[in-house]
Amino acid sequence: MGFIVILAFVGILASLASALVFLMRDRGGSNRTVNALTVRIGLSIVLFLFVLFAWHMGWIQSTGVQYHRL
Repeated sequence: MGFIVILAFVGILASLASALVFLMRDRGGSNRTVNALTVRIGLSIVLFLFVLFAWHMGWIQSTGVQYHRL
């Protein structure tokens, strides 16, 4: 479970980095930046839906907010 989430985060960060590179190189001359950001948004939505599905299936548990007094 953790491997899938980490892999998704790496993909999101890679897409964001490629969008930055395309933005600097192309200077708005192509749609590569928009495509990279679209991929990032898609990966973020898929990750969110996967976490909801995993919670629904009982693969992950919600622990709630826990406050520890010192």
